[in-house]
Amino acid sequence: MKQNKVLIVYTGGTIGMVQDENGSLHPFALDRIYDAVPQLKCCEYDIDSVTLDNIIDSSNMTPSLWVDIANIIEREYERYDGFVVLHGTDTMAYTASALSFMFKNLAKPIVLTGSQLPLGMLRSDGRENIICALEIASTR
Repeated sequence: MKQNKVLIVYTGGTIGMVQDENGSLHPFALDRIYDAVPQLKCCEYDIDSVTLDNIIDSSNMTPSLWVDIANIIEREYERYDGFVVLHGTDTMAYTASALSFMFKNLAKPIVLTGSQLPLGMLRSDGRENIICALEIASTR
């Protein structure tokens, strides 16, 4: 049995996109993360995920969505050992800053990550970014 549990909070952004046969980008179904990142099948922690009600381009991130992310983490804080927020890169730094002011004296990591290329692309940096973020978030 795996010991630690990590919750992925999916907000949108390039990291959560896949290309269809026409080259258009669409949000990735996060319940299929093991298909996109098969290396996660070997990890030593359990992964669950939650998606914001409306997946957004991070250029549309707002303070009310920061509160939504914080509320998810607060609601699930006792159930998980760490948190990974999948986020677009345009405003990730602002979200990280906002969350840092919303949470004090945390005993668990909250890691934000994104990517320059969609998960489904051959040279995507998203796979490695997700793996590294989960590894860090699973550490006590």
